[in-house]
Amino acid sequence: MKKVAVIMGSDSDWPVVSGAVKTLKSLDVPVVARVISAHRTPQDAAAFASNAASEGFGCIIAAAGKAAHLAGVLAAYTILPVIGLPIKSSTMDGLDSLLSMVQMPSGVPVATVAIGGAENAALLAAQILAVEDEELARRLRAHKQAMADAVREKDKKLQSEVDSL
Repeated sequence: MKKVAVIMGSDSDWPVVSGAVKTLKSLDVPVVARVISAHRTPQDAAAFASNAASEGFGCIIAAAGKAAHLAGVLAAYTILPVIGLPIKSSTMDGLDSLLSMVQMPSGVPVATVAIGGAENAALLAAQILAVEDEELARRLRAHKQAMADAVREKDKKLQSEVDSL
């Protein structure tokens, strides 16, 4: 199975990014987490992205706040899908990060999830890998079924409460 790289621009992003790692691990998707800065270690970012496919990665999640150029820099050096995970910053509550990721120039696509949307970034990465991995697709279908079952249980509980009024 291909691995997912979860790259964050700063270790301060870990409290959010850890949710993506937990979600991927819960689906038995191999995951590697790294701190690589688009601005402070651009050579490392270029080298990582350039070699990611040959090192067995199938997708990259790039988490960054403020200027949030990490996803775009990584996408410039690879043909692997890159998912931008905007991190809420103190300046604009993450809107700056979100806009940095979704306003990519033509030819350098970055899929982007909600600000702080680590679980969705992980699920999107898993869905990308599941296109060629039926066992992972089965686990994702089971995950969706579990979510649906949980909603039905909550509805059942609510109906019981409504009836008792």
